[in-house]
Amino acid sequence: MKALKWIFCISFISLSACSDAEEDSNTTSEANLIIQLQFDPAQERLGNLGQPVSVASGNAAQSPTISKMSANYIEFAPNALTALGTGEVIFAGDETTAGGGNAIDFENARFAGDNEVFLTMPLSDVSAGSYEWVRVSLAYQEGDIDFLAADGNEYTGTLASFVGYNTYISSLDLNGNEIAVNANKLQGFWAFETLGFTTQGQAPEGATTVPNPLFDSSPIPQGSCVVTGEFENGLTISGEETEDVVVTLSFSINNSFEWTEVNTDGKYEPSAGEQVVDMGLRGLIPFVN
Repeated sequence: MKALKWIFCISFISLSACSDAEEDSNTTSEANLIIQLQFDPAQERLGNLGQPVSVASGNAAQSPTISKMSANYIEFAPNALTALGTGEVIFAGDETTAGGGNAIDFENARFAGDNEVFLTMPLSDVSAGSYEWVRVSLAYQEGDIDFLAADGNEYTGTLASFVGYNTYISSLDLNGNEIAVNANKLQGFWAFETLGFTTQGQAPEGATTVPNPLFDSSPIPQGSCVVTGEFENGLTISGEETEDVVVTLSFSINNSFEWTEVNTDGKYEPSAGEQVVDMGLRGLIPFVN
């Protein structure tokens, strides 16, 4: 009789364990919204109004190799009349007044490279609805460019471009070379490193291209870097998703690094006095996976 009781107990425990395991296997994790970045040198080159443009007369340009980028703000907009800031803000980066006025906090910025994930968040934190546009306030981009030196040889250097409205930078590390700044820098500040040497400068005010196809219906403040792009078939969040939704933000780097030509040879020659005039990305196309 005792043996039968033990067999019954063991069988009950085994069935309970199987039931628990089956329940665990049926439990699904929460679906996420995943934002990843992409940089495309073949994507159409746009101007501030979101229309195709060529390189300005007297200037030359090249497509850099972007290694990483930072954004300070991402917003989904339901339609073309949605004013900046009134859509669904899914990300806002850290800001600080350490340098005086309000500025992006570069030290605590979030970065991602080509085909890398920039943001993962629960879909439950995104309001259900249909969205036609995405706005991304760009803050920083870093990548390699080619230049012609005074010795007649061509080299590659790393360019750090601060394209946000205002950024507090304590220091910046470029390929192991630390550049102390400890100040706010307006849009257009840049630093450059090659062969262990560094330099820095400032592009002219208002020179950074910020494509916004909604210029007439939803303008953006001067000096900001809020690039706007349209979903081809829209983005719909039902609030009942069981699988992750992946949005790829594809940025055009088609001749996005532009300078004034002194020697008309299409090569960037800082030693000849050629000046950087534009580092802005040249368009945004969002894709939904």
